[in-house]
Amino acid sequence: MESPKKNILVAPLNWGLGHATRCIPIVRELEKNGYFPILASDGVALKMLQKEFPHLLTLELPSYNIEYAKKGEDFKWKLIKNSPKMIEAIFQEKKMVKQWVIDFKLHGIISDNRLGVYSKKVPSVFITHQLNVLSGKTTWISSKLHQHFIKKYTECWVPDFIEIPNLTGKLGHLKNTNLNLNYIGPLSRLEKKELPIKYDLMVLLSGPEPQRTLLEQKLKNDVKLFQGKVVFIKGILEEKQKMEQFENCTYYNFMTSAELEQTFNESEKILCRSGYTTVMDLAKLHKKAFFIPTPGQFEQEYLAKKYRKDGLVPFANQDDFKIENLYEIPLYKGLPQSKNEIDWKQLFLLFKSE
Repeated sequence: MESPKKNILVAPLNWGLGHATRCIPIVRELEKNGYFPILASDGVALKMLQKEFPHLLTLELPSYNIEYAKKGEDFKWKLIKNSPKMIEAIFQEKKMVKQWVIDFKLHGIISDNRLGVYSKKVPSVFITHQLNVLSGKTTWISSKLHQHFIKKYTECWVPDFIEIPNLTGKLGHLKNTNLNLNYIGPLSRLEKKELPIKYDLMVLLSGPEPQRTLLEQKLKNDVKLFQGKVVFIKGILEEKQKMEQFENCTYYNFMTSAELEQTFNESEKILCRSGYTTVMDLAKLHKKAFFIPTPGQFEQEYLAKKYRKDGLVPFANQDDFKIENLYEIPLYKGLPQSKNEIDWKQLFLLFKSE
C-alpha cells in the first residue's frame, strides 16, 4: 500500500516578489517527489503563489509590514521604526505554525526568510542568501541577529555556490561558523530556451513600493529614447493581465512564470533591479543585464557594486541612470552559470524520517 503524501509547509517572506518566486521551483520539486506542499505567506507573495499553484492549499501569515522610504538614505530608519510590528508578526506566526504542525500533520517546514516559521517537532529549513545582513554601521548587529535566528533551524539552505566564483560574495559566505549550512546552488523557476530574439530590451520591475513606482515613472520616459523594441513588465500583480502598446514599447502589468520564461528567452538585454532572485534567473538563462539597485537597500547596492567590480554586470544608481548607459552591457562578461543541477532527492531526505 502506498504511504500517504507528506505535508510540507513552504512559507516565503512577502518582500517584493523575489522570495515567493524562488520558492516556485521548490514547490514544483516537492510535488514531483511525492510530497504535498502547503503554501503560506501574505500580501502579493501569497497572491502570486495562489496564481501559480491554484490547486494547492494556501494559508495566510501575519504581515511583517515592511515599508520602503521614498529616499534611499531613510530606508534603514524606516525599518527600525517598523521593527516592533515585525517582532509582533514573528511571535504571531510562531504561534500559528505551532498549531499548523498539529492541524495539518506537517512532516517538514521550509521558510524563506520568515523568522518565526519553524518547529522543534519537525525538520525545519531556513532559506537565505544573506548570512551577513548588510546595514551600514550596524551590519555586525544585524548579521549576528540573523544568524541567531538561523541556528533555530535544522538546516539552512543557501541558494549559491560554495566555491569562487559565486553570486553572493560576503553576503552568503562566512569565514567561521557553526551553522548547519547547505549550499544548494542558485534557484530559478525559469529554463533556458533557444528562441528567436523578439525584443531588443526587456525592462523588469520588482520590489516593494514606493520605489517600484518611482522607477516605473522614470523608465517610462527613458525607454522612449531607446532605439529598438522594448517589452516593459511593471511587476504589478492584479486580477487580470493588461497589455498596452505605445510606439516602440509593449507594457504588461505582470506575467506568469511561463510567459516570463518565454519573454526572457526572447530578449537581447535586460534592465532590472539587482535583487538576488533576478540575479539567479539571469545566471540560469545566460542573459546580460544592466542593474539599477533599489535606493537604500544595502544588499542590492552591494551586489551591483560587486558584479561591476568583477566585470560581470554594469549598474547605475536610480537618479543617475540614462538610457545610453545600456551601451555598457556588451563590455561585461555576464554572471557565472551553474554547472550542476540541484539534487532535490538528496535535499528532501531531511523530511523522510517519520
